[in-house]
Amino acid sequence: MKHGLELAICLIVLAAPLQQVAAAPAPDSIVRTTYGQFSGHKDPHSSVTVFRGIPFAAPPVGALRWRPPVASAPWKGVRKADEFAASCMQSVHGDFLPWTKEFLVQGQTSEDCLYLNVWTPRPSATADLPVVVFIHGGGFSEGSGSIPLYDGTNLAGTGLVVVTINYRMGVFGFLAHPDLTAESSHHASGNYGFMDQIAALRWVQSNIRAFGGDPRRVTIWGQSAGAFSVGALLVSPEAKGLFQHAIADSGLGIAGLPMHGLSDAEEVGVQFASSHHAHSIGELRALPAGDLLPRPGDYSGPRFGPDVDGWILPQSPGELAAHGVGSEVPVITGYQANDGMLSGPPIHALSDYAAMAHRLYGSMADEYLTLYPAQSEDKIGAAALEASRDRERASAYLWATQRLKNYKVPVYTYYFDRAIPWPQHPEFGAFHSGELPYFFRNLAALDRPWEPDDSQVSDTASSYLREFAKSGNPNGPRTPLWPAVDPAHPAVMEIGVRTGPVPLDTSMRFAFWIRYFNSPESKNAPLF
Repeated sequence: MKHGLELAICLIVLAAPLQQVAAAPAPDSIVRTTYGQFSGHKDPHSSVTVFRGIPFAAPPVGALRWRPPVASAPWKGVRKADEFAASCMQSVHGDFLPWTKEFLVQGQTSEDCLYLNVWTPRPSATADLPVVVFIHGGGFSEGSGSIPLYDGTNLAGTGLVVVTINYRMGVFGFLAHPDLTAESSHHASGNYGFMDQIAALRWVQSNIRAFGGDPRRVTIWGQSAGAFSVGALLVSPEAKGLFQHAIADSGLGIAGLPMHGLSDAEEVGVQFASSHHAHSIGELRALPAGDLLPRPGDYSGPRFGPDVDGWILPQSPGELAAHGVGSEVPVITGYQANDGMLSGPPIHALSDYAAMAHRLYGSMADEYLTLYPAQSEDKIGAAALEASRDRERASAYLWATQRLKNYKVPVYTYYFDRAIPWPQHPEFGAFHSGELPYFFRNLAALDRPWEPDDSQVSDTASSYLREFAKSGNPNGPRTPLWPAVDPAHPAVMEIGVRTGPVPLDTSMRFAFWIRYFNSPESKNAPLF
């Protein structure tokens, strides 16, 4: 999207009012947690019971704004868990293609938003089912765990416990400031959104068994900003031991997510406070939450994201991974065929295509233009998209081989190329986040002319997810063999109408990308 990468990669969701205490819940739907009891709602068309709007931390409001999450207050009686909580604070806007309303928040937002949702086929403490915790995308500025596209009913029906979570975003989730650093016993600030994710995972460890889940088999699964979150959680010492497998959709490549160091992030925070006439963090905490959000359509202000804070991330994720820090767990990471559409606005002139090549590839630009030539203006889009696809596959492969040097567990990479059928907009193809209806088994959440191939792709993708959540290996009895990354045999798993391993291009193109990512020129590499 033209308004910046972080807005462009948003995946956001509908929300509804906070749940109330139930008067007379059905006995077979009651689950006891460390804070109190909940009653869930049995789906009338399946064996799945859903618990919506479960608090995993106290509301981060007032003096708790920009502090690590703290425990929720316990209650007596049985609380009704039949409505989603509000989404975390964010600017709510209308459709922007390729993301239609099914992908976007349309409902209530609030600072009181640290809630999660659970779908389970067997709400029994003896079920011991694999657990999948989904971390939504949204450029660290938008998103929620309650979008209908993320409904866990169909995926849970395959034998999983599915959890979706909210976490603080934007200025509420990632503001750093010298006052906040001084308050912190860890001398750190920022990354409150990551702290929320870790708090949710700790809640899962303490409580998911009551919902039928096995806390020894927890898979974190993130998309876009959620995938970058998975990358951070993989190396954060604070997240170690909270999950056993990890999946990242569109996010984990050798280029990495740019992050400020603490002092630079603090400077941005000071400037933000000054722009709101606040001379201390206390004055900033006193402002209404809505006053801290950008005005609709205003993209001129700072965009807040993760920083190397010295605590949640003692160093950058790349540096931590190089030292083998964090969680030694199997990983799946992959991209969508048209993720590269996020790299910038369409280019229509040959001179602009050449300028883009020199901006991104520097001294290697002429070689790039030789390998991905555009002979005429109508060929520019195809050339740029082909280059982005090769770049993403090489980036994921290099990330995987780097990880294998320091962690002795397998990595699996994939490339998803099935486009959602969309006769009105075939130009979007397999766009960023378009894989999610397939993995969630939620094709019916979108009004599209689905074909039998789509059902088959959904069955295959969700089967890989289920098997990986069970054992850390995506292979099962009825799916094509998915080999783990082997540095001696570069390949990627294609998932689509044709599903199977595809060797990476070993010609001059693949060699170009290897040299590029091992050169200083790659500092300008797009994330997608």
